[in-house]
Amino acid sequence: MDEIKEDVIEITDEVSTDYEITSILKKHPTDTLIFTNVKDSDMNIISGICNTREKIANSINTTVDKITENIIRATNNPTPIYDIKDIEEVYANNEDADLSKIPILKHYPKDKGKYITAGVVIAKDPDNGQVNASIHRMLVNGKDELGIRIVPRQLYTYYKRAEELNKPLKIAIAIGLNPSTLLASTTSIPINENELEVANTFKDGKLTLVKCETVDIEAPECEILLEGKILPNERKTEGPFVDLTDTYDKIRDEPVIKLTRMHYKDNPYYHAILPAGNEHKLLQGLPQEPRIFNSVKNTLPTVQNVILTEGGCCWLHAVVSIKKQTEGDAKNVLMAALSAHPSLKHCVIVDEDINIFDPVDVEYAIATRVKGDDDIIIIPKARGSSLDPVAQIDGTTTKIGVDATKSFHNLEDYERVSKTLED
Repeated sequence: MDEIKEDVIEITDEVSTDYEITSILKKHPTDTLIFTNVKDSDMNIISGICNTREKIANSINTTVDKITENIIRATNNPTPIYDIKDIEEVYANNEDADLSKIPILKHYPKDKGKYITAGVVIAKDPDNGQVNASIHRMLVNGKDELGIRIVPRQLYTYYKRAEELNKPLKIAIAIGLNPSTLLASTTSIPINENELEVANTFKDGKLTLVKCETVDIEAPECEILLEGKILPNERKTEGPFVDLTDTYDKIRDEPVIKLTRMHYKDNPYYHAILPAGNEHKLLQGLPQEPRIFNSVKNTLPTVQNVILTEGGCCWLHAVVSIKKQTEGDAKNVLMAALSAHPSLKHCVIVDEDINIFDPVDVEYAIATRVKGDDDIIIIPKARGSSLDPVAQIDGTTTKIGVDATKSFHNLEDYERVSKTLED
């Protein structure tokens, strides 16, 4: 993990992968931690490399307020990858898959088992070879078997097609990637585009791929690389598992991965993402911000920025900054934002003088610029997020939009004296 430049806290005391590391991570929500004395393992553990917006911004050479802009630029301009190496050039250790050698965490007492939480799955479309890279939680079922939670997106499409052909879907799993590659793997792009090429744009064309040994896949260079296949027509129970909202997700029957080979560097770092921690929230939610931004921009060209807030699990709450041009702009933006990200539950629209990255400033806008009967929109029985504990069994919930912008009718009443002094 040579590219991790932030200061890290090294834990040298012996720690267990069962609950103990989770307990320590929860005490350091915005720190990067490494554990170099893991019980029953020769590998190190690292966590927290993406648990602040500042770390993510640094990984793509930008500032926090420009992250969305940079994601949009990279997804619109993917860069082909030409630096491809053989396994032996990158990994000193190449052997049959044995997950017991990897310090995979059991995070919470009710978890089904140990879970890989920072594994990026690389797969190819069975029909045309199009590459997809995406993060999925994976349950350890045995030394060479995993259960994988797949939702209906690209990997799901590939897997269902392979199942129709009664063939396994060959995959690689990359663990221990740099933050920019992790970020790219979570972006929402068309199914005919490649997330690894987005990562290559983030890395200025310097991303290195590795040719796998038993599957026809090139994976990004990482600390630990697994090879295998998702089996057709086979399911096993997956869950409980703590998801974004710090509550247990439902138990389901999910596909099964059979592993063949594993490769790892000398003294490798296993990356563990704490479920419901900041790293989990930011990596899952932050790439959705460009989707909202683009949708809102079609409604109001003077949109300034968008954030899915950490307090809203980076999934259920958004704040949108606009340069208001006419009365009613904020209401149109609310409808566009709620439609762009169907899981969005509550959305607040603010003026450009409000710092959307500061919850206190956003609350100030709500306190001083909202008249409830005029500025709050309530939409009952809308489709929401399966992660929302108050959602109905059919997936519906009540959505709320808040127009916290200044009225043009009495602009002088909203003058912020402190801002005038700052200027």
